[in-house]
Amino acid sequence: MLARRSRVTIEQMASRAAIALVAMPLAGLLLSSCARKHRITTNAAPPPQIRTGETGLASWYGHPYHGRAASNGEIYDMEKLTAAHRTLPFGTWVRVTNLSNDKTVDVRIIDRGPFIDGRVIDLSHAAAQAIDLIGPGIARVRLDILSAPQITAADNWYGVQAGAFRDRDRAEHLRSTMEREYGMARVVLRSGSPTLWRVVVGKEHSEEAANVLAQRIRAEVGPAFVVRLDEAAHSSAGSIASQPEE
Repeated sequence: MLARRSRVTIEQMASRAAIALVAMPLAGLLLSSCARKHRITTNAAPPPQIRTGETGLASWYGHPYHGRAASNGEIYDMEKLTAAHRTLPFGTWVRVTNLSNDKTVDVRIIDRGPFIDGRVIDLSHAAAQAIDLIGPGIARVRLDILSAPQITAADNWYGVQAGAFRDRDRAEHLRSTMEREYGMARVVLRSGSPTLWRVVVGKEHSEEAANVLAQRIRAEVGPAFVVRLDEAAHSSAGSIASQPEE
C-alpha cells in the first residue's frame, strides 16, 4: 500500500514538473508579446526631397508688392534677383531658363506664390527683365536647383491652400467647412495692403501626400495649391505673389 502511494506521489510530481516545463516557455512568449504591444515605435520622417527640372509658366510681380515684407520676413525689392515659389525652402537658389529663348537667370526664393493654376514661379522685375519676360508677362520655363538650405524632417511640412480672402468671416466659414470634411484646417494671416486670410488644409510630411489631398480638394471643392508650411516662423509677414483674392 505504501509503495503504491509512493508511486502515485512520484507520478504526480513528475506530471507537475512536465506542466511547469511547458508553462515556462508559454509565459515567456506571453510576456514577450505584451512587451511588444506596449513598445511605442516612432517612424522617422523621410528626408525632404527637392525637385529639380520642374517646368511650367513663370510670371513676375512688382508694384504694389515692392517695399513690403515678403513671406520670409525680408523687404521685397523688385530690382533684386528674387522669386516666389509655393514649396521650395526659403533661401533656395534656382536657375530659371526661359524655354522660348534659352535665356537664364539665377534667383533666390524669398516669397510664396504664385497661386494661379499652371504657374510655378513668380519672378522679381529684375529677374523677369533678365530673361525677356516683361513684355509677354508669362513664359514657359524650367527650374533647376543650384543650392538649397538644409531642412530637417521635423520642419518639413506641407499643406494645401484652399482659398484666400480679404474678409476674415468668409475665410473662417471655409475653414470650418474644410475642417469637417478633411480633419484639419486653419486660417493664416498675411498682413499687407490688402490683408489676406489664407485657408490652409492638412499637415503632411511629404509633398506627394499633400498633392493627393490637393487633388481630392480640387475634385470636391475647387482650386487648391500645395504649399510649404512655414507660417510658424513668419506668421505675420508676407506678401503673396500672384494671389487671386476671393
